[in-house]
Amino acid sequence: EVPFKDVYIHALVRDEHGQKMSKSKRNVLDPLDLTQKYGSDALRFTLTAMAAQGRDLKLSESRIGGYRNFMTKIWNAARYLEMNNCHFDSDFDISGVISAPNKWIIGKTLGTLGLINQSYSKFRFNDTANNLYNHTWGVFCDWYIEFSKALLNDENKKTVLETRKTLAWAFDACLKMLHPIMPFVTEELWRH
Repeated sequence: EVPFKDVYIHALVRDEHGQKMSKSKRNVLDPLDLTQKYGSDALRFTLTAMAAQGRDLKLSESRIGGYRNFMTKIWNAARYLEMNNCHFDSDFDISGVISAPNKWIIGKTLGTLGLINQSYSKFRFNDTANNLYNHTWGVFCDWYIEFSKALLNDENKKTVLETRKTLAWAFDACLKMLHPIMPFVTEELWRH
C-alpha cells in the first residue's frame, strides 16, 4: 500500500550568504535557539514564506525577527478589537453589510481565502504565506483598522455595530487562514 499520496520535498536551507550550513564553518542556525529567541511561529512562518519551489532558502536571523514583528502586529490588532468591544458573532451575515469600508474588507478577505486555497492546492506554500502576510498586515491591520476608527465613532449605532461585527469576522478569518502556518499564536488569540 502506498504510504503517502503526495510527497513535498523542500529546498536546502542555507545561511544568509548562500553557504551550506556546517559546524566547521560555524554558520549553523540551530532551530531550537531560534525558537527560544523568536518563537516557533516566527520560525515556521519564515521557512514557509521562503519555501519557493526550485530554489534554496537563505535563512537569516533578521528575516525571522521581521516575522516576529508580524506576530506582534497581530497581537496589537487583537488588542484593538478587544478595546473596541468587537466579538465574533456566528450569526453575522456578511451579505447584509452596508458600509463601504466593511464591504471592502469582506471582499478582500474572501479574495485572499481564494488565493491561499489555490496556492495550497499547488503546494506553493511561499505564495500562501506571502498572501497571508500582505492581507493581514497591509490590508487588515494597516488599512481596515484605520478605516474602522471613523466608523466606530459614527453617530449611527447600526454602523458602529456592523463595524464591530465586521472587524471580528475579518480578524477571525485571518486567524483561521494563518493557523496552519502559525498555530501557537493563532490558538492563543482564538481562545481570548
